[in-house]
Amino acid sequence: MPGITNLPLIFLDVDGTLIPFKVRPVNRERSLSGAGVQPLSGTGNPLLNRLDPEDGRRLLALGCQLVWATTWMAEANEVISPRLGLPDLPVVEWPDGDGDPAHGLHWKTVFLTQWAAGRPFVWLDDEITDADRRWVAGHHPGRALVQRVDPYFGLTDADFSAVRRWLGQGDDDA
Repeated sequence: MPGITNLPLIFLDVDGTLIPFKVRPVNRERSLSGAGVQPLSGTGNPLLNRLDPEDGRRLLALGCQLVWATTWMAEANEVISPRLGLPDLPVVEWPDGDGDPAHGLHWKTVFLTQWAAGRPFVWLDDEITDADRRWVAGHHPGRALVQRVDPYFGLTDADFSAVRRWLGQGDDDA
């Protein structure tokens, strides 16, 4: 896609972000009617039934470059993307290393900031803390929204609203 390197990045976590710890009430019939979305049943992993296929449409509507930033790694494209109606996405390949992150940071923080290479980014994850926000603000030259998602509910309308406001798209539901 031409110009994709000019788009803001959205780093996506899976567990606790797209797959909440609690079951989300969704209208599965309405959500599954979207083109390109695979049914959720019969997957072998009952937690995948907590995915809301509507999240895929809402993420795509943001007009950003979506990137998997999850320990699911490439498996996210095989298992999660089809269930959300997403294309194959770039995947952050985590470096090998057993060192503890400095300053109480999440282990993803420094690497995602480096991966962004100065591009504006949104990071959606359930394990973000204020230490991560401060570190990104002090070390990333571009704009960044470090958005903690409540792991019990996964992505909510409030999370999407925060991202749309940050992108300058207003606060209306897409």
